[in-house]
Amino acid sequence: MRVVVLGLSGLLMAATPSLAQTVRTSEPLLLAPYEVALVQDGSCSAGQILKVTGAIRGLRRKKLCIPLGPTQASLGVLQ
Repeated sequence: MRVVVLGLSGLLMAATPSLAQTVRTSEPLLLAPYEVALVQDGSCSAGQILKVTGAIRGLRRKKLCIPLGPTQASLGVLQ
């Protein structure tokens, strides 16, 4: 019985998308320094997604088109 309970709890912990990052349809207005947001707004070519990194006051945000494959985000899409 303990094995079944431990197996189920391990499966549930692995299935939760706590480390997954959601894909946004537009760039957020407020972004903390060094916080990363993935944006799918059509500005990058097919198979790529825009990675926006927040910056400290007075500096510009870093925007970079990265391949979508290894950084597969969760299926939920924020607006």
